[in-house]
Amino acid sequence: MDIDNQLLFFFSALGAFNGLLLSIYFFFFVKSKHISNYLLGGLLAALSIRIGKSVFFYFNPELSKIYLQIGLSACFLIGPLLYFYIKSKTTSSDQKQKLWSIQIIVLILFVIVVGVLFPYPAHQELWGKTFIKIIYYQWLLCIIITAFLLKNSFKKIFNKTQILNHNDTWVLSVFLGVLFIWVAYFIASYTSYIVGAFSFSFVLYLSVLLLFHKSRKSSKAENQEKYANQKISKSEADQLFSKIDLLLAEKELYKNPNLTLPQLAKELNMRTHLLSQFINDNLDKNFSQFINEYRITEAKRLLKANTSLKIEVIAEQCGFNSNSTFYTAFKKITNTTPSKYSNIN
Repeated sequence: MDIDNQLLFFFSALGAFNGLLLSIYFFFFVKSKHISNYLLGGLLAALSIRIGKSVFFYFNPELSKIYLQIGLSACFLIGPLLYFYIKSKTTSSDQKQKLWSIQIIVLILFVIVVGVLFPYPAHQELWGKTFIKIIYYQWLLCIIITAFLLKNSFKKIFNKTQILNHNDTWVLSVFLGVLFIWVAYFIASYTSYIVGAFSFSFVLYLSVLLLFHKSRKSSKAENQEKYANQKISKSEADQLFSKIDLLLAEKELYKNPNLTLPQLAKELNMRTHLLSQFINDNLDKNFSQFINEYRITEAKRLLKANTSLKIEVIAEQCGFNSNSTFYTAFKKITNTTPSKYSNIN
C-alpha cells in the first residue's frame, strides 16, 4: 500500500475507530444512565461497524463475505436507532424505556435470524440485490419519520423570534449527519464507495465541534430559558412546600450551619435546579433567607422557653455560624433584636 492509500485508509478509518470509542463511552462510562445515552451508543456502534466494513472492503476486495454481512446487518439498525434516539431527546421517555428496549431487541434478533437463515456467502445475490435495497430504503423511511419529530426544531431555524437551544442543536446535527451519510452511500455508485466512510469522519468531528461551541455559548441562556418555560404551578408549589416543611421539621436540617442547597435537594430526592427554582420563583427568596426563617423560628421558641440561655448558645443551636449573622437575620425577619424579643415575651 503506497503512501496515498495509507493516508486514505487512515482518514477514512479514523471516524469508525473514534465512533466505536464513543459508543463504548456512552454504553459504560457516561455518568447519566438515561436511555438516550445507550441509544446514542448503539447508533454510533452501528454506524462505526457499517463504516468499518466499507473501509476494509474498499482496500481488500477479497474480504470474507461474513464481514460484509455484519456491516449490512448493522446498517439495518441505523435508522431505528436514530428514530428512538431522537424520540428520547424530544419527548418524555421515562414510561416508554422498557417498550423501546424490547423493540430494539426484537430488531436485533430479527437481523440475527435472517443472517443465520440466509448467510451472505451462500446468498450473495439475495443480499446484493434485495436485502441491500430493503436496508437502505428502510433507513430512509426512518429518517423521514424522524424528521417529523424534529419539526419544532426545524421551525426555529426559520423563525427569527426563536433560538435553537443546546438540545435542538445537538439532535439536528445528529439527524443531518445520519442523513448526509445515507446520501453518501446512496450515491456511492456515482462517486466512490469510500465516500461514505469519509462522510462519517467529517460528520462525527463536525458534530463534536459544533456541540462544544454551542454548549459554551448558550449554556447560561439555556438555563434561563429552561426556568422560564417550566414554571411550577401553585398546586405543585403548595405540595412541594409541605414536603420541604415536613422534612425540615422532622430532621431539623436547618440546625446544620453548613447546610447547602444540593444537600437539601438530595434529602428531598429532587433535582437541585428544581428546588432552587421553587425557592427563587415561587417563594421569592434565596436559599439563605429560606433556611434562616426556620432558624429564627427555632430561636424564637428557645427565647420564649428559656430566657436564661445566652444569645450565643441559641445562635449556635439554631444553626448560625456567628452571633453577627444571627443578629442580622433575626432583626431582618422580626424587626427587633433577640434581647428585646426575649424581654417582650
